[in-house]
Amino acid sequence: MISYVEAIEHFEPVIGLEVHVELGTASKMFCGCATTFGAEPNSQVCPTCLGLPGSLPVMNGAAVESAIRIGLALGCDIAGWCRFARKNYFYPDMPKNFQTSQYDEPIAFEGATDVVLADGETVRIEIERAHMEEDTGKSLHVGGATGRIHGASHSLVDYNRAGIPLVEIVTKPVIGPDAQAPEVARAYVAHLRELLLALGVSDVRMEQGSLRCDANVSLRPRSGGPDQPLGTRTETKNVNSLRSVERAVRHEICRQAELLLAGGSVTLETRHWHEDTGVTTPGRSKEQAEDYRYFPEPDLVPVAPSPQWVDHLRQTLPEPPGERRARLAAQWGFSELEMRDTVGAGALELVESTVACGASPQSARKWWLAELSRRARAEGVELADLPVSPQQVAELQGLVDGGRVNDQLARQVLDGVLAGEGSPEQVVTDRGLEVVSDDGALTAAVDQAIADHPDVAAKVRDGKIAASGALIGAVMKQLRGQADAARVRELVLQRLT
Repeated sequence: MISYVEAIEHFEPVIGLEVHVELGTASKMFCGCATTFGAEPNSQVCPTCLGLPGSLPVMNGAAVESAIRIGLALGCDIAGWCRFARKNYFYPDMPKNFQTSQYDEPIAFEGATDVVLADGETVRIEIERAHMEEDTGKSLHVGGATGRIHGASHSLVDYNRAGIPLVEIVTKPVIGPDAQAPEVARAYVAHLRELLLALGVSDVRMEQGSLRCDANVSLRPRSGGPDQPLGTRTETKNVNSLRSVERAVRHEICRQAELLLAGGSVTLETRHWHEDTGVTTPGRSKEQAEDYRYFPEPDLVPVAPSPQWVDHLRQTLPEPPGERRARLAAQWGFSELEMRDTVGAGALELVESTVACGASPQSARKWWLAELSRRARAEGVELADLPVSPQQVAELQGLVDGGRVNDQLARQVLDGVLAGEGSPEQVVTDRGLEVVSDDGALTAAVDQAIADHPDVAAKVRDGKIAASGALIGAVMKQLRGQADAARVRELVLQRLT
């Protein structure tokens, strides 16, 4: 495949992003079933969300409120009157054979939001619409090598997710970021995740599917000028991590460019993203217009939020992300670059939560942006998906601050926490990692090191203090790193000077 640089030399990428947000309501969109993630398959269903004859939907008011707040936070106009519609399609994961959604009358429309990239540049993303709908069930294809239906021996369906409230946020075509298109896509989804967390409307856990992105990509030749029509797009479905959003957009730009440069054409289709191989593969062709036969849902009354209610909800909006970042930077004493790196790493909420648990801002930032970021990159996961909580990071730093472990031991403690061995305190106890603080034991180790390295000891006695590092290292090795290096240095110099 051609390089990204070569692709960008010949083509201008245009992206469009459709983000599905599962709302964090206690019950489903049109019935009273629970929405707990990970419950026993098909244990959270009822006649309504299974679409059984005679069942009738009842709208979830909390979901409507959340949708309005999302729209307001994205600068959208809120419809004074809108309806649900039936989107008819025949897939096993929708037991009613139609999805209750919004079609030409979304609850929110014509908005915009500003996204800050890692280099500090701000990009405005225009929002076409944010509409309400219900989620589908989840299919599990068994027996194949890829987990998809092709090659599977049979399929299972879990309808627990069917009927969970969704808001789909659709951008207008994003034209202009050019070579930065993949970074803009990632930054936009990260911005949405931050905003939705602040609103408290969703847990936005991408690995659990409560935030999913469909990435549309098209290319147009640079030789044709800025007024030429957009190219044929592809839609990469259900990308479920920030890293994957960026990689999928970048791959699709390269794939389409190579195809076009070879004289081929891009097929209008959905595509699947493969995290393991970093490529997309064809899904469903969309060359023929899909006829979902939308018509107004006859069993639901229209949604008509009053201006007074909308104004009230506007007053409940949280601090805008940009203002929040500026406030936290001043509060924590972070430079602009430090805050930008923190946001770019997806660590702002993690650092904030760690500080709230008692760690200093700089120590919280150190853990999340250094040691933990390194481990997340090595494992190919998002920082927030590591099996360690802000509370545990703050507790680990507390052990360092209290002198019970040093930095080297703290990393071993972190190993245990990430391995599921319990809290930092428990790992220290179980692994015996606490710093040796008994001066008697330290002095004995120092004396042993001096006896084992008489030539080094002689240099120190002759005033070559820097040579003491070798003795300090020998002591640390004896004690398996479980010593305060500064205290060991004091004892070495007491003995030899």
